[in-house]
This record gives sequence, C-alpha cells and structure tokens, in this order.
Amino acid sequence: MNQPEILKLQKFLQVKFNNKNIDVRPRHKLNDSVEVFIGDESVGLIHLDDEDGDKSYIFNMSILDIDLEDIA
Repeated sequence: MNQPEILKLQKFLQVKFNNKNIDVRPRHKLNDSVEVFIGDESVGLIHLDDEDGDKSYIFNMSILDIDLEDIA
C-alpha cells in the first residue's frame, strides 16, 4: 500500500471509531498490509485484497482472553 492509501485508511478508522490516537503504519518489507496502533499498542492488521479488480481492506484484530480479564 502506498502512503496516500495508508493515510486514507488511518483517517477512516479515526473517524469511524472517534479516536484521533489511531495510527496506521506500514510494515517492514511488506506492502500488502499495514499495522494499526492506538498509542503505542498494536491492535491489528489491515490486509489489502485486490482480487478480480475489486479492492477491499480486511481489518483483523485479535483479542486474547487475558485482555478481557480486567474488563468488568
């Protein structure tokens, strides 16, 4: 993904989740996905799906059971 595309994804997520702390960063040596951060914490990946001329983005966020332990 190129820089303008990454910035569009970042802006979309910031607006969608009402959080200006969301930062989308390129991954080292990989151009088919980017990493999503909130502050210093990595929260997921966005993968580019460009099959059959239909471009889409897949946001994958893993939540571990230990992440839920402190949630009331």
